[in-house]
Amino acid sequence: MKYICLIFITILFIICMLFELQMLQQNVYNEKNKYFSFLMKDIKKNYNLYLLKFLFGLSLLFFTEFTNILFLYFFVIMFILLLSSYFSFVHHQEKLPLKYTKRLIRILSLDVIFYIILLLFIVKLNITYMCGLLLLYITLNPFILILIISLLTPVEKFIFNYYKGMALEKLNKMNNINIIGITGSFGKTSTKMILESILSVKYKGFYTPNSFNTPNGVVMTINSQNTIFNDYFICEMGARAKGEIKEICDIVKPKYGIITSIGPAHLDTFKNIENICKTKFELAGSLPKDGILILNKDDEYMKKYKLSNKVKVIWIGIKNKADVMAKDIKITNKGTTFKLCFGKDEIEVNTILLGEKNIYNILSSCALAKELGLSLKEIKQGIKNIKPISHRLEIKSQKNLVIIDDSYNSNPVGANNALDVLSLMEGKKIIITPGMVEMGKEEAKLNNEFGKKIASVCDEIYLIGKERCKPIKEGILSVKPNAKIYEYNRFMLAYNDIMNTSGNKKCTILIENDLPDLYTEE
Repeated sequence: MKYICLIFITILFIICMLFELQMLQQNVYNEKNKYFSFLMKDIKKNYNLYLLKFLFGLSLLFFTEFTNILFLYFFVIMFILLLSSYFSFVHHQEKLPLKYTKRLIRILSLDVIFYIILLLFIVKLNITYMCGLLLLYITLNPFILILIISLLTPVEKFIFNYYKGMALEKLNKMNNINIIGITGSFGKTSTKMILESILSVKYKGFYTPNSFNTPNGVVMTINSQNTIFNDYFICEMGARAKGEIKEICDIVKPKYGIITSIGPAHLDTFKNIENICKTKFELAGSLPKDGILILNKDDEYMKKYKLSNKVKVIWIGIKNKADVMAKDIKITNKGTTFKLCFGKDEIEVNTILLGEKNIYNILSSCALAKELGLSLKEIKQGIKNIKPISHRLEIKSQKNLVIIDDSYNSNPVGANNALDVLSLMEGKKIIITPGMVEMGKEEAKLNNEFGKKIASVCDEIYLIGKERCKPIKEGILSVKPNAKIYEYNRFMLAYNDIMNTSGNKKCTILIENDLPDLYTEE
């Protein structure tokens, strides 16, 4: 009986630990207390399960042995806990499965060691007391993981500095490399991929893959290079707080910089637009005197910002006169055509990318490409070579359906741009969205405005997360009281329903943002 009870509790520990590690990983290993904030919300939402584990463990401390009734009670409670924990873990594996990185394995190993040490200390106690203490440990394990992260901080710092040294040594051997930093509230990844497409017409280089836009990701990217014979390195730079762009700049020391946009993103950590602006311009402040910075003349925040150092600034624009401009823009559901203007030099270009936002991204890339020695003909070819950018207004066809996948990291400008693209499409227009998150105090207001825009474009609206989407629903109904709104707690349920009910009529589905598991409403 003793071993059966311990086996059940150990299985529960493993399942709960894996789920907690997954949420820890999605919350950037508790940087800026992000995991702790998630944990507090999760305890509030699932207080019944946390309370059941804690009170059941506490109650077992008052017994000296298992009676038949207590043994039956034990297995009923364990069955409930195991089943709920297992389904929660499996369900949250759908979007972002747990990645067994070296850092995660270090945290996991230490947690298991702590569990085994506790087990060895209490192995001679009576079985009910053992089970009670282990259940209390499992209940408190999310907080123990936070403690483990604190204990491992010096180790992680030592490991990072070791690999950083390797990366710097490798960069120093690349004698002819041009290092380009790209940052902004949105458009970073799209601009990076567009610039890569254009520069690769003439040069050989590399870039940070996916969203490897943190110091760790940048160091990993450099160390993964098999050659030192590169002409350029495009470094995407992300940030959630002041000082983070400068930290990356101190590693790679860029000579060229592109700031794509300034807008409300990650307001939960930045608090206001002013802090966002200062953080993005850390890239500008890190450029050398002979550096070159690309800025958007149509962005009010960029126009007003006073640079702290003297670098060459090249302005791009559509609405305001700039050094590099787009004129005679034609956007259809098939692609975009416009005149690319470098002063008096003009050339007509076309791309499969959609939306005004992508024109700005192309202009930034073209402005820098010309400074790096590409001809207008080479730039035109590079624009033509641009491929759809994954999850960023990516067009997919499926039978009678057109799917616009804009599921990565929604923001007000991007969301409005995506709806503008949807409005160009033929047939019925459908949106699936959980709205925008990490917008701080402005979140409800921005989502309400988003809802009003949705109402003016969409025939059917599928909202993911009833509580989170209340402001969107209110915005929709204020404009279109009879709107067809469907509410779900999971993306796949909504998506499958659309697939099953769409029939043979032509329709376009916009997937605007697809939040990771930590935002799921059960």
